[in-house]
Amino acid sequence: MKLVIASDIHGAASWCRRLVEALDAEQPDHLVLLGDILYHGPRNDLPADYAPKEVIALLNPLASSIVAVRGNCDAEVDQMVLDFPCMADFHVVEDEARGRSLFCTHGHVYGPGFHNSVDRLPVLPEGAAVVYGHTHIKVSEEHPAREGVWCFNPGSVGIPKDGSHSFGVYDDGEFSWRKL
Repeated sequence: MKLVIASDIHGAASWCRRLVEALDAEQPDHLVLLGDILYHGPRNDLPADYAPKEVIALLNPLASSIVAVRGNCDAEVDQMVLDFPCMADFHVVEDEARGRSLFCTHGHVYGPGFHNSVDRLPVLPEGAAVVYGHTHIKVSEEHPAREGVWCFNPGSVGIPKDGSHSFGVYDDGEFSWRKL
């Protein structure tokens, strides 16, 4: 199973376009969106390329391959314009070939406690991964208090805190980052 994992687009159309272009090269089974898709939020500066209607037009044709969760900047009105479900606080993706569960969430309701993500997780089986966004900071490491649970944050497509617009890839049981 191969996934492209992206978070925190925040309505940044040119970066979302680069993400969609990267899908052609990556050829994933699914695109996992970890929330904060259209709106920049009151704590973030407006992205220079802020154009939520363009982001809608880029993502809706991919609806059948998208798995999405709700971020703290997502609202019911976003669900009215997006053709894929995006209001769940989490979604579990099962990698049946590896026997691994990926607990996908934004990081404001459930999270591993890194940076400003919430330190609240359900019981997860050993070998599981917490895949989250929210912090705009890349993470790929074992959870310090949950042995055998991996934590992965792809960084941010639209408003990265380290200046590198990025997304993640899960392929053959391994996580990695790609810069846009």
